[in-house]
Amino acid sequence: MFIDRAVIFVKSGNGGHGVVSFHREKFVAAGGPEGGDGGRGGNVVFVVDEGSTTLIDFKYKRKYVAENGGNGGKNKCTGKNGDDLYIKVPIGTIVKDNITGRILADMVEKDQQTIIAKGGRGGKGNMHFATSTRQVPNFARAGEDGVELELTLELKLLADVGLAGFPNVGKSTMLSVTTAAKPEIADYHFTTITPNLGVVKGREGNSFVLADIPGLIEGASEGLGLGHRFLRHVERTRLLIHVIDMSGFEGRDPFEDFLLINNELKSYSAELASRPQIIAANKMDMDAASANLEIFKEKFNAWLEANQEELQEGIDLGAWKIFETCTALEMGTEELMAYVGSIVHKLPVPNMMSKKDIDDVLYTPEDDGPLFEIEIDEDGVYEITGKWIMNLFNSVNLGDSESAQYFQRMLRKKGVIDELERLGIENEDLVRIGDTEFEFEF
Repeated sequence: MFIDRAVIFVKSGNGGHGVVSFHREKFVAAGGPEGGDGGRGGNVVFVVDEGSTTLIDFKYKRKYVAENGGNGGKNKCTGKNGDDLYIKVPIGTIVKDNITGRILADMVEKDQQTIIAKGGRGGKGNMHFATSTRQVPNFARAGEDGVELELTLELKLLADVGLAGFPNVGKSTMLSVTTAAKPEIADYHFTTITPNLGVVKGREGNSFVLADIPGLIEGASEGLGLGHRFLRHVERTRLLIHVIDMSGFEGRDPFEDFLLINNELKSYSAELASRPQIIAANKMDMDAASANLEIFKEKFNAWLEANQEELQEGIDLGAWKIFETCTALEMGTEELMAYVGSIVHKLPVPNMMSKKDIDDVLYTPEDDGPLFEIEIDEDGVYEITGKWIMNLFNSVNLGDSESAQYFQRMLRKKGVIDELERLGIENEDLVRIGDTEFEFEF
């Protein structure tokens, strides 16, 4: 089964906690702090699997969680780092944040690995908090939580040339007679409901990958029929072979079909609409085909002239030509493919995310927003929330005066106290962090 879209949940590992420990040895009455650090949580890493061609595995498993880091130990021992979780995807997979739509990775290179969610950092043990005035720190830092993400995976085929056109115009037959691919072929609409790939073998290094995509219908750019699934797979192609039924079967107008397909491409993406095309005037063995082709050429040449400026680059590189074909009889297909092979590698590769772009948008725990947020509830309690504040709060020992003082200093340093004062807090007003409430004192 071909699956080209999936939604999954991933979570990187939590960092291990730092620990409070003091050196204990015979004849040593008061050893110093020796609590070790927590280990790093495991990353969630996406890996290109060249042997995979579908996202079907994600239909049955949708939740992926990396290993947590181990807690620190005595004698300054650091906890074990959590194992990274590797998720294999087919080449051509785009990874998006399902909430924001933000692209996190474009998996287009052999053996590519991309960290999508970094594991939480391990907490510091109490050995890090000893100073000349604080020789017995009775607190340690908690490990950071891992990152939770709901992801959309989209598979976009990596093909040089895509076959575009309405259903039942001969695209699958063209693929079958020009490559070793064996697509399903029958005389009814939407025979092809999943993409098929084949290699057209040319001379002197002019071979290329050809994709037969499900047929397009009017309204496809808005998601009707198989529209979005079609358009997603032609985004990466350098060139389109636009197959048009010249027989006028079912009362269709070949030039109107040409305009409708191009309008759908433009509605979906202006960049996709300007992609160079070669016109395959198909089913030329039919009675009305020759007359229809002459009318088509006249209208097509006028359309080319009107759109000359927008299409100039493709015209200069040899695109927008018409070839007469009959795929069922293998007429004209060899000449068409030879010509396509001679120009396709001169055409630019469509823009994809560079590695730098991917690194720039890589999701990290620091992207989770502000360090803290403060809201006043209906009872007048100032509630402080946020991953940073909870991590800090879980790290302190409020029963220890030095730990409590450290907590107060961090609240002042990071602006929590200033923000409470700005919001109008008064002496003895309640402040809530997690499930704990305090009375505020100036």
